Amino acid sequence: MDVELSDEQAAFAAAIRDFCARTCGTPEQRRRLTGDHAELHSHEVYAQLADLGWLGVGIEEAHGGAGGGMVEACVFLEETAHGLLPINGYLTTLIVARTVQRFGSPEQQDAVLGRIAAGAVQAIAMTEPDAGSDVGALTTAAVRTDAGFVINGEKVFCSNAHICSHVLVVCRTTRGERKHDGLSMLFVPADHPGMDVRRIDTLGGRETSAVAFTDVEVGPDAVLGAVDGGWTQLMAGLDGERLIIAAAMLGLGRRAFDDALAYVKERRQFGRPIGSFQVLQHRLADLATELAAARLLTYAVARQVDAEPAVRRTRESSMAKLYVTEAARRTALAGMQMLGGYGYASEYDMERLVRQALVATIYGGTSEIQRSIIARSYGL
Repeated sequence: MDVELSDEQAAFAAAIRDFCARTCGTPEQRRRLTGDHAELHSHEVYAQLADLGWLGVGIEEAHGGAGGGMVEACVFLEETAHGLLPINGYLTTLIVARTVQRFGSPEQQDAVLGRIAAGAVQAIAMTEPDAGSDVGALTTAAVRTDAGFVINGEKVFCSNAHICSHVLVVCRTTRGERKHDGLSMLFVPADHPGMDVRRIDTLGGRETSAVAFTDVEVGPDAVLGAVDGGWTQLMAGLDGERLIIAAAMLGLGRRAFDDALAYVKERRQFGRPIGSFQVLQHRLADLATELAAARLLTYAVARQVDAEPAVRRTRESSMAKLYVTEAARRTALAGMQMLGGYGYASEYDMERLVRQALVATIYGGTSEIQRSIIARSYGL
């Protein structure tokens, strides 16, 4: 279902679709760009996007960006995901960018946002071995020194840490009465002495890492925002993260639907296309309706964010993240079922779409956490 885009936004979406078709429109192109699907991020493609100015779509022109808002960012995320463009590093980069835009000093905004628009990938380290959904229980510590801070601790499931220029580390700078007190955000260069990045093998490839910090020294200018103010900053950042994930999974869900639809129109069994059987027709009708609703919800929240950037949209972003990722998961799994054995074969894109859709209901806050957030917003 179409959403109301301006002529400029619609032209931007069309340009992205054309780029995706030319760059990774064939299975052979996708295999080459991803090392036979071993990697989810292509530096080659990312550099081309930087040259086009598209990586700065949500960044102010004063910092090297295109001056767009969240709607434009959602257009970019949706269309690149639908086009299977291998730029997995952009999701965490955009999350960091929006946090810097809101809480960074002018110097940090110039440096970090400029790097992002020019093609640098950013990562954010929150989760720890014993602190996942309960982020406030994290123990990675940054101890004050005369020269700044010394960081010690371990993070896990840090997406894109292996390809980033900097990691934004959420750590404890003060031990307060409440577990949410005393958290801060510190930028650490990826090649910094004492930081060890170890990639984690997962069902979906190796896009995430464990990151260990051993006596990592950073200066006071590494702090993003306020010292001990990290919890408020993190919560505001998670609102944006959930909408970003929703937009990307909207594109992925649409791609799974389109691939399944094309397959059932061509695949013949019992003397006719399998799409002529009512059971598949009704299943596709339900999925199409879900995706249409998901698209309307995603862009409605994006417009709210653009209209009032300083207002937190916790309930709405959690609704978008919950609904869209679950819809994408159902669509991808249904697509695999419709393709039968081919849906499970790595030769087809559907197998990878299923893996990416499944994990999207976990990272950025599980679907269960989103439901709890939404319920709390109603006083429950």
